Amino acid sequence: MKDQLLTSTFKIAGKTHSLSDWGEQPILVINTATKCGLAPQFEGLEKIHQQYKEKGLKVIGFPCNQFANQEPETDDSMATACQINFGVSFDLTEKVDVNGADAHPVYQALSSLAPGALGTKSIKWNFTKFLIAPGGKVVKRYSPTTKPENLIKDIEALIR
Repeated sequence: MKDQLLTSTFKIAGKTHSLSDWGEQPILVINTATKCGLAPQFEGLEKIHQQYKEKGLKVIGFPCNQFANQEPETDDSMATACQINFGVSFDLTEKVDVNGADAHPVYQALSSLAPGALGTKSIKWNFTKFLIAPGGKVVKRYSPTTKPENLIKDIEALIR
């Protein structure tokens, strides 16, 4: 599963990447949606990105429309909306599924490596967050309602 996590490809601004591109950095992965009631978390995630990018943290949003159709935008309009409405400058991938038969391989791996409450593998909602250590070990899975500022202690432990 760790190999799948690191080598599965996705697109950012039309270019193919995998998490192994940032294998020696801590990575914060979030499934996002611009129309979600939790979308104000974009601002806190952007603050984390700005505060820790020079220290090596990579923040990547994986937009998803699986929860109440809360990401209906095209990839381009979604990225523009995130930038205009929330000031987002961290990378956003193309839209993906995070659950089910069509779940993106990154999310298949994350769900297996870091199960949720009561061992559930499915992603509960938008803004579920995963912190990955350099080398690909999943450090922690955070619930959708966990505020970005509550991740700082764990992030700082990885960048020291």
